[in-house]
This record gives sequence, structure tokens and C-alpha cells, in this order.
Amino acid sequence: MGKKSLVTGGAGFIGSHVAEELLNMGHEVMVLDDLSGGFPENVPPGAKFVQGSINDHVLIDTLFGQYHFDYVYHLAAYAAEGLSHFIKRFNYENNLIGSVNLINAAINSEVKCLIFASSIAVYGTNQLPMGEDIQPLPEDSYGIAKYAVELDLKESGKIFGLPYIIFRPHKVYGERQNTGDKYRNVIGIFINQLMYGRAMTIFGNGEQTRAFSYIGDVAPVIARSIEFPAAYNQIFNVGADKPYTVNYLAEVVAKAAGVPCKVVHRDARQEVQHAYSSHQKGEGIFGAKAKTSLEEGVQRMVDWALRAGPRKSKAFDKIEIMKNLPPSWLSQ
Repeated sequence: MGKKSLVTGGAGFIGSHVAEELLNMGHEVMVLDDLSGGFPENVPPGAKFVQGSINDHVLIDTLFGQYHFDYVYHLAAYAAEGLSHFIKRFNYENNLIGSVNLINAAINSEVKCLIFASSIAVYGTNQLPMGEDIQPLPEDSYGIAKYAVELDLKESGKIFGLPYIIFRPHKVYGERQNTGDKYRNVIGIFINQLMYGRAMTIFGNGEQTRAFSYIGDVAPVIARSIEFPAAYNQIFNVGADKPYTVNYLAEVVAKAAGVPCKVVHRDARQEVQHAYSSHQKGEGIFGAKAKTSLEEGVQRMVDWALRAGPRKSKAFDKIEIMKNLPPSWLSQ
């Protein structure tokens, strides 16, 4: 009898790639997604799709009771670090309470492992490179929610014996990313702006640095982690090693699209200036593999985006705090 896996957020970006990898591994896959940021066409062929929210605890309990999942891959989230300051209630309802619904159901159903996509945002401003042994100091509501889920999983493991694996991805990009989301995913934002003939928007001087991680280097590690007993009840960074400035990123995106590099600078936001991770712990368990260069990964994403076409950005209609909200988020 095949392994049964639930992938939350499986119509989204990372989730759809993880679901695809699980199908290739021979799993029976159910995708649960409310389509708030995902698209039905992202659900890989062969996966069963249920449209619904992780906030609906009755639905969650019903699905777990009916399908008896072996593994739960929790990738559903509203991952907007900077915006999370202004949507605190929405952030905690979707990124914390929704996760608790899944943890409850996983405990009651005795799943074999819950795999959780946390975030590099839990580190905040910290020593570099950020290693898993560093004390997290999240500086935005999104990172706080992710860290709270990590702590709950740790305690659920101790008290109830729930096995878990936690990943902290960072700045993941690639095919199927929602380029129409103007609040998150800088590479997608740049590509969409170029497809509309606009200048790329950079907050601050553009010298802030991130290690941008290609999806093809991240999703397989997350999907196959359950095959490594030493990974259970552990936390791992996953993603690229080399940081780049946002200014350089803009040059790479423009070159891949075959257009001049035109940028417009906006006022700086409240954000961590430099963030990149160490991956020695994960490579010690899962093995070290060559990673896709920024230039190659961006070219693949640009080629896909040009085929898919531009997406219309829309304002987020659940802003709770207007004070200090970047004006460009209102005007775009």
C-alpha cells in the first residue's frame, strides 16, 4: 500500500514542486489549498485537489479521519515578511493558528512525520552565516509566527511523540511563483515589472543582501527528507549559499529578460539588511549537491514567466495598520 501524503499549499509555488516530487516518489498525494495565492493549474497531475483552508479545523479533522495520511507537508502560509507588520491578525491566524490545526490533527491521527516549512525570518538580525544552533530573534510578525510553530512542534514531539522535520528556506524562486504578488518574492516582482515595461522597484539603496535559492535545489530535499531517519525531530536550513545584493539581482533579471536594467529606488523598509544561511548540518544528513547558479536559475524563471505572461498585481485588502505602510505598496 502506497504512502499517503498531504501537501498544504500544494497549488502554490514551493508546495506544488514538493507535491510533484512526492508523486515521483510513488506517494498518493492530496493537495489542500485555498487558492489565495496559488493556482489550480499548479497542482501536479495525479494529485487529488481539495480547495479549502487550514483555518477550517473541521475540514482538517475530516480529511485526516477519512484519508489517514502517513505524512503531512505543511507549506501553506502567507509569506510576506515586511507586510506582516501591518497584518498582524491575518498573519497569526494563517501562519500560526492554521498550523496548530494541522498539528492537532497530526497528533490525533498518529501521522509518521509532519514536515514544516519555516523560514530564515526566524533568525532576524543575527551573526552570519545563520546556523541552526543560533538563538532565533525574529523581527517581524511573520518570523514570530514561524518560530512559534517550531516551538510547538518541538513540544508536541516531547509530549505526544509527534515526529517532525523543520526546514528554514530562504528567498526561494523559480517556475510557478506568483509574479503578480507585489508584496513578496523580489525576483517575481522584478520580472513582472519588466513584462509591463516598468522600472524595477528597489527599497533603500539596494545594497541589502540575500542568498536567492532556486526551487529545484530546495523542493527535492524537503520531499525526500522523510527517507533519512537522522533528519527526524531536527531543524535544517535549505537553499543557496552565496549572497548577492538586490542591485546585482536587478542586473541579472534584466539581462535574462534581454532588456536594459532600469530601477527606481523607494524609501527603505524596516527589514534585515543581510541574511544568508549555513547548510553544513543539512548537507551532513542529505548529502552535498551542486546548486543552481543565480544566473541560470533566474534565466529559467524568466523563460517560464515570458511564456506564462504578466500577471496583474492587486492590492492586499486586509491591511490592519496603515501607519508607516510604505507608500509604494499603496500606489502600485
